[in-house]
Amino acid sequence: MVFVPSNLDAEVADRLVRNEAGLVPVIVQELGTGKVLMLAWMDDEALHRTLTTGRATYWSRSRKEYWVKGETSGHAQHVKSIAIDCDGDALLLTVEQTGAACHTGNHTCFYTPLEVSG
Repeated sequence: MVFVPSNLDAEVADRLVRNEAGLVPVIVQELGTGKVLMLAWMDDEALHRTLTTGRATYWSRSRKEYWVKGETSGHAQHVKSIAIDCDGDALLLTVEQTGAACHTGNHTCFYTPLEVSG
């Protein structure tokens, strides 16, 4: 990952526990339904952009660039709240989702159930 200087508030940045790539996992939940839509990744700059624009902005590990959810697809995420977990190693975004959250066209990325025995 390329280091990008960020204007993220130092108090917020100090609370984050990042992985070896400088990223924090982000769980995205739909406002109203409570459905978990997807899991994504943010660095400090992606979080700063999300906080200042209200649009979900992530770091794409495959493309190695920032992406604003819905910028090309129209399936936007308007952020209503952001919470950091007790350990500082994950974020929870609550969003208003327009269209599908998953690149497959499904509303949520979690549409494949696994059988649990026991």
